[in-house]
Amino acid sequence: MLDTNRSTEPTSGATKPAKTGWNLADAQKIYNLPFNDLLYRAQSVHRAQFDPNAIQMSRLLSIKTGGCAEDCGYCSQSAHYPTRLKASKLMEVEQVLAEARKARDGGATRYCMGAAWRSPKERDMEAIVAMVRGVRSLGIETCMTLGMLTPEQSGRLADAGLDYYNHNVDTSERFYSEIITTRSFADRLETLANVREAGIKVCAGGILGMGETADDRISMLVTLANLPVPPESVPINMLIPIPGSKLADAAPVDPIDFVRTIALARILMPASHVRLSAGRTDMSDEMQALCFFAGANSIFVGETLLTADNPGEDHDAALFRRLGLKPMAPTTEPEAAE
Repeated sequence: MLDTNRSTEPTSGATKPAKTGWNLADAQKIYNLPFNDLLYRAQSVHRAQFDPNAIQMSRLLSIKTGGCAEDCGYCSQSAHYPTRLKASKLMEVEQVLAEARKARDGGATRYCMGAAWRSPKERDMEAIVAMVRGVRSLGIETCMTLGMLTPEQSGRLADAGLDYYNHNVDTSERFYSEIITTRSFADRLETLANVREAGIKVCAGGILGMGETADDRISMLVTLANLPVPPESVPINMLIPIPGSKLADAAPVDPIDFVRTIALARILMPASHVRLSAGRTDMSDEMQALCFFAGANSIFVGETLLTADNPGEDHDAALFRRLGLKPMAPTTEPEAAE
């Protein structure tokens, strides 16, 4: 019988857990277990690490929308596709902080800020640093997603107190070039290494429903689990087909396959937060409940997710009441009084 409970020591910051050394064959066997057995193992691993009824509440704000030079086939913000999304400039710092206060007061414990860039320009770094410091002073965790980062940029964000950096690998290395051609899979891993070396926690996951195979999904998770330190946060997105984008007509992912992927992420990365991210508006309450049982313990709250729709807070609150779930307590204290 496979030992699916390997390396279950929780991480703290960038502390390196015991090396798992997962291989694709073992991960495939786990993914293909009878569904009830898979969920039982995933829930068992989850309970060894987390309160099974606590969900981390995060809020995501687009601080610079559209006009991105990358050709990611799933993205509404790519300048390569006629998605009709109007590009905007970087938001003012005080506007971002005002939105962060609203998010905190609404129960969010992590605030994620995303900019549609290939990589940030030097002229934007001062404002980005000010956003990180300001949001962190509110007593909530900070996360940024700005595209590729150099070691120097990573160091500046770390000095500002950035808690997490999001940079998804999106899919397997094999399938990657079918979705993106303007940067490589190795470029993604290089940015993750730069962020980790700077002492920032890593948020990295992928997207399901882009035409990939089950083995592509499994390979993506094996790649993440086998990083020198697995990501502390693993967002699993369900593709939202964007009119005008390369993947506008992609077939929807099978719900059971999606839940299987959540369960495998939990088993391979026991101490990570597994986030149920984009696509929740197209998930039934029952599908989301299965995802939570399979080990998902983080969501984005609010009406929008960058440029896409997201279930409203009233709907999430009602679902939480039905399932007996509660928001996870914050882990970051204010650095200074407001």
